Amino acid sequence: MQTQPSLDETAAWLRLTLEPGLGPAQARALLAAIGLPQDIYASSAATLARHVPAELAAQLRRPASAETQACVERTLKWLAEPGHHLLTLADPAYPAALLDTHDPPTVLYVNGRPELLNRSIIAIVGARNATPGGRDNAQAFAQYLAGQGWCIASGLAHGIDAAAHRGALAAGARAGSTIAVMGTGIDIVYPSANLELARRIAAEGALVSELPLGTPSMPYHFPQRNRIVAGLARGVLVVEAARQSGSLITARLASELGREVFSIPGSIHSPLSRGCHALIRQGAKLVESGQDIHEELGQPGSAPPDSRPAPPAAGSAPGGQHALFAPDSPEALVLNALGHDPVDADTLQSRTGMDIAQLGGLLLRLELEEAVARLEDGRYQRLSAP
Repeated sequence: MQTQPSLDETAAWLRLTLEPGLGPAQARALLAAIGLPQDIYASSAATLARHVPAELAAQLRRPASAETQACVERTLKWLAEPGHHLLTLADPAYPAALLDTHDPPTVLYVNGRPELLNRSIIAIVGARNATPGGRDNAQAFAQYLAGQGWCIASGLAHGIDAAAHRGALAAGARAGSTIAVMGTGIDIVYPSANLELARRIAAEGALVSELPLGTPSMPYHFPQRNRIVAGLARGVLVVEAARQSGSLITARLASELGREVFSIPGSIHSPLSRGCHALIRQGAKLVESGQDIHEELGQPGSAPPDSRPAPPAAGSAPGGQHALFAPDSPEALVLNALGHDPVDADTLQSRTGMDIAQLGGLLLRLELEEAVARLEDGRYQRLSAP
């Protein structure tokens, strides 16, 4: 049985994500190089300065600011409430699918059932100003797929998102349920008109956010949210979307990760069909019923054709040695392609011939095994030989 992290451990994870000037990539580099957050904060300034700028290293050695400490304490109180959870990269319950992405959240706030994040998930996304027919389609597809055991993920927005959540909930308690990934702190519902829907999702499914409590709605939060929706899902269904639509971002991210993309066609005269038709021209699968998606992906719980083992979670002991990889292993191939100079992901993809999803998953594993470090400019640096 896994032991629950102590309050000090949880507080250290929270502080790491709230630390002013420390970006997610830097945080992951510290986790890979040093270990758990409490180990980071116990390290010397000289050790920290090998991975972050000296000024930031000095900041990490000082006590948390009053503002940061207040946010940590407020979050610990929130976590003490029933149904409230914090999943970290070191948590065995952290969704394995997100470890296969290029930028997994350091922590996830969950209100509801965290186990749903490791279920077989289909994302349903689309226009906020959806047509009545589009909303009906989203609800019908979601209800059918949830009834088959799929968990439905969406973004809690007006229109298609809300209809998808409602359809999944309508499938009943024994069905796959639904996950709402939020572009705000988990304690703020946006749009507020979906407050009652959010309460029902928290009771029967799960609300999820990577953003600290109290974070308001901002335009740049929603592409961040979309990458989580895409990363969690085995497939993404776009119901209605204009040519310039956030739903197309989700579809693109899903495609880059090797997920299946599905699209419902519409009238050639409807602006909300143009994004869907563009996806179909680019290779998305045209679907007319939930059964089309269910048959394409197989039974929930069955492994997708390109499934890979999830990389191990962060939390190795500081200074620990990474595992020795077999010479013909994918990890060794990536390390050999890295050489000893910093290399960007596109160059690595060209050298290895791997798809970007597989490469991203291997790089994260190598980071957490302390074999490579991700630099501030996004390039990767080899730390040791396999």
